[in-house]
Amino acid sequence: MDVAPPPPRIFSKQRRLAVRARMARQRLGGKAVSTVARELAADALDRLGFLNRDFTNALVIGDVTGGFAEGLGASTQTLRADPSAMLGTPLDEESPLPGGPYDLIVSLGLLDTVNDLPGALALMRRALAADGLMLASFLGAGSLPVLRAAMLAADGDRPAPRIHPQVDVRAAGQLMTRIGFASPVVDGWGFEVAFESLEQLVGDLRAQGLGNVLNDPGPSLGKSALVRAQTAFADRAGDDGLVRERFEVVTLSGWSPAPRL
Repeated sequence: MDVAPPPPRIFSKQRRLAVRARMARQRLGGKAVSTVARELAADALDRLGFLNRDFTNALVIGDVTGGFAEGLGASTQTLRADPSAMLGTPLDEESPLPGGPYDLIVSLGLLDTVNDLPGALALMRRALAADGLMLASFLGAGSLPVLRAAMLAADGDRPAPRIHPQVDVRAAGQLMTRIGFASPVVDGWGFEVAFESLEQLVGDLRAQGLGNVLNDPGPSLGKSALVRAQTAFADRAGDDGLVRERFEVVTLSGWSPAPRL
């Protein structure tokens, strides 16, 4: 019998945990930046609001602000979890999920940095009760175009791995169907955030656990390369002196098939 090869190790689990632990420490120290987390949580709550459905038992992964779990209300028994124990019950999305079965599983801002996305989605489906809902949002293809261009300008003819590979909406839709979710819905949406400098953008990304967690993160920028990156970034400023960076989000939702009568 043929055995499928393991997925490529694009991301480092150790770096991923370290990045989220640093984010948690900054939040405890009062230096929280929650722009992306707030957008993802608010959108997810809006989507649930359109459903004529009450959820009683939920697993919420990556809700760093607690805003999504709070929005579910006291009538929903909610387990907040995260790859980092500093941010919730620890879990590994590429291993069987704790507890369950759940009638709602939500993942916010995490599935873009797992090595085995199909496996992680399959495990979420497996942890759902019959007729349970899975909802996941994460940064997708087209995110951070200004930062990407700045890094390419910095590296010149020898670009280094600095920006994560990104999932597009079409590929995500095919994946949901293949895994067997019922009534899968996949869509993309986005928002812009204005920054004064490259340093502010990079600092905000790090504060939100969105830093580089590649298994091969590439070398640090030298002084001349950093100047090239800063110049390329500043060249994108508008009349107000601010640079607008784009965050594209992929949102997946699907149901665990109900048993046939």
